[in-house]
Amino acid sequence: MLVLVINCGSSSVKYDLIHTETREGVCRGLVERIGAVTAIVKHEPADGKKTRETKIIQNHTEALKEILDYLLSPENKIIEAASDIKAVGHRVVHGSDMFKDSVLIDEDVMEAIEQAFDLAPLHNPPNLKGIQAAKEALPDIPHVAVFDTAFHHSLPAHAYLYGIPNRLYRRYKIRKYGFHGTSHYFVSRQYYKLILKDVKETKVISCHLGNGASICAIDGGKSVDTSMGFTPLSGLVMGTRSGDLDPSILFYLVEKEELPLSSVHALLNRHSGLLGLSGYAADMRDLVDEAQKGDRRCQQAIDVFCYKIKQYIGSYMASMNGCDAILFTAGIGENSALIRKKAVEGMDFLGVKLDEDRNEAVKPGELTRISTDDSKVAIYVVPTNEELVIAIDAAKIARASAQSPWI
Repeated sequence: MLVLVINCGSSSVKYDLIHTETREGVCRGLVERIGAVTAIVKHEPADGKKTRETKIIQNHTEALKEILDYLLSPENKIIEAASDIKAVGHRVVHGSDMFKDSVLIDEDVMEAIEQAFDLAPLHNPPNLKGIQAAKEALPDIPHVAVFDTAFHHSLPAHAYLYGIPNRLYRRYKIRKYGFHGTSHYFVSRQYYKLILKDVKETKVISCHLGNGASICAIDGGKSVDTSMGFTPLSGLVMGTRSGDLDPSILFYLVEKEELPLSSVHALLNRHSGLLGLSGYAADMRDLVDEAQKGDRRCQQAIDVFCYKIKQYIGSYMASMNGCDAILFTAGIGENSALIRKKAVEGMDFLGVKLDEDRNEAVKPGELTRISTDDSKVAIYVVPTNEELVIAIDAAKIARASAQSPWI
């Protein structure tokens, strides 16, 4: 089954066309800077020439049209007809407590996604825009929402409840939800394929380290704790997000800086994290380059980032009473040997031993063990594939749907 996977940002649409039986990508691409003077359009067919163009694209509807026009063009020979696409899978960041699994999208589902705008203001609004644009472009096939929060619905109450009056949880559902669920799910399953041990007896810590970053404790195949919380703001220091901090800081800032709450919200989500600490950049590659040249603040940003990772790894080893493997994934986790080294150094007493030669020799896109042979806790670099998880879920739900005349 061919499934079109859509991941919408506020000014971008990322897509992947995936054949779920072979688990191979047919074509992928990105439309970014939507609504700017000129948008950038990239297409990468698996068996063809990559293209990059600039065009005027005003909204997500036009972006979806651009993508479909490319896929349907006789010159590109990607698909012959729109009906070749049997389902569309949409990444949706926040499902609140309403969605424990992926679901077929209808009006009620779209309304529920909108109700979660306050919980993921950077993500859910563009996610919904993408759904609306895609349903307009492809109205006759199933559209499926796959939620970042779904994998974490197995969290026990002692992990997801906050120390606030319980009536606030009952009334407003204020609790830890967790994110990057599709990634944590995928990389843990890739690890399980390598071992002979019963999955129910495994204890794994998955570290999704990118511009957005989170860590997940996975016991017996289920998420039992994770660093992100009520929103994607908490947990690790991230590209532009602060991560964990003392809540009193918010009141202090409002008083001292005379900031409205909207400005504090923007400060913590868009101007903090690595960018705020360094005063230079949110991209780890830029920070490493500058730190190597002697920039003290860039080095401090790297140190804070890695220290928080180590804290969470240690706390999850304690809460699970052990750990079989630590898995590094996503842009930073897969590509930065320096960050992986700093994140686990000094943890020998916990049985975590990094093989520095293996760590430096990791090749992009390859699942690689980077721990020593005698390390009690295995360490792996595991390339993530959230798009494949979304495609497989969408295909499963589409097959069960009577909506599609072509299935």
